[in-house]
Amino acid sequence: MEHITFLVAMVIVTALAFDFTNGFHDTANAMATSIATGALRPVVAVVISGVLNLVGAFLSTEVAKTISGGIVDDSLVTPGMIFAGLVGAILWNLATWLLGLPSSSSHALFGGLIGAVWVGAGQHGVHFGQVVEKILLPAVASPLVAGVGALFATYLAYRLTERARASRVDRGFRAGQVVSASLVSLAHGTNDAQKTMGVITLTLISAGALDSGSGPPVWVIASAGLAMGLGTSIGGWRIIRTMGKGLTDIRAPQGFAAEASATTVILASAHLGFALSTTHVCSGGILGAGLGRRLAEVRWGTAGRMAAAWCITLPAAAAVGAVAAGVVVHGGTPGVVAVLLVTLAVAAFIVYMSRRNPVHSGNVNEAHTVPVRSTPTGAGV
Repeated sequence: MEHITFLVAMVIVTALAFDFTNGFHDTANAMATSIATGALRPVVAVVISGVLNLVGAFLSTEVAKTISGGIVDDSLVTPGMIFAGLVGAILWNLATWLLGLPSSSSHALFGGLIGAVWVGAGQHGVHFGQVVEKILLPAVASPLVAGVGALFATYLAYRLTERARASRVDRGFRAGQVVSASLVSLAHGTNDAQKTMGVITLTLISAGALDSGSGPPVWVIASAGLAMGLGTSIGGWRIIRTMGKGLTDIRAPQGFAAEASATTVILASAHLGFALSTTHVCSGGILGAGLGRRLAEVRWGTAGRMAAAWCITLPAAAAVGAVAAGVVVHGGTPGVVAVLLVTLAVAAFIVYMSRRNPVHSGNVNEAHTVPVRSTPTGAGV
């Protein structure tokens, strides 16, 4: 462990802090629809999600290997560059959380790392072919696949139960949502916790503590899963409100369909090593479920805001990571301290601003407050 210097230790702590923000930022992916339909009480939902995120972290390490040895050249990366990339990801997560926008924590992390490595090591330090294959293409395809799957699943659910009593159908699908939402949480831990595992493993490789191409050690897997689980368990109420109430009026059959479709896509991608965004997948599933019920109300204004956030997440985080890397690489230890202090100050300001209009478990299911245009649509019954 002689390779674990102060800077490496600080990078590891910062990576776990990112994982914590990823947890509360992405709680909505698993539990927003179950909370919106009343299948689970808000506090119970986030606790279940937190536990299953921790369990899911131990199921696979393929995505972690993609990050630690895929998108950047680990022989050129330094702990300072990784620290700068994490700063970009954390600040973007906090900013979008304040706005209640379900943007991608994964793309924030990738963007921060790409920007920092590009500045610190040059353009050749980034494997752009892998970025396109493992990140950008799945980012486009995964929400479409999840959306189409949820659309047909919703249509089928309403078709099969059209002669049944509505209250019985609703009760049955709410019970099903307990299972489907839990599976999304498990899948989220399998996919998203690995990204922090990959970053910590990349740090250890760059410091000489692990050989190039190594997978994450057990303590890295456990700490990343625990950090994400803790973050998830506190609840990202602002984003839960947006996904549960802001996109469409979710009913229990739609929630079950959206969660089942998202789980399938996330677990399949984790097995293949595709580091996709669970936010993109789950949002696509919710929109597909909204389109699958006749006369469902899809709020395209909210969907448009989310899509805009998705498009700028990677470049925005890359820009912050690049600036931070310029300070860290050229400023040495004083530069690291300066970046850390600025990050803490910005984070404190964002938390302060969030207290002016709090969203919590008691008001998360209140009507969405952002004025948006609503359009009746859908092909189902």
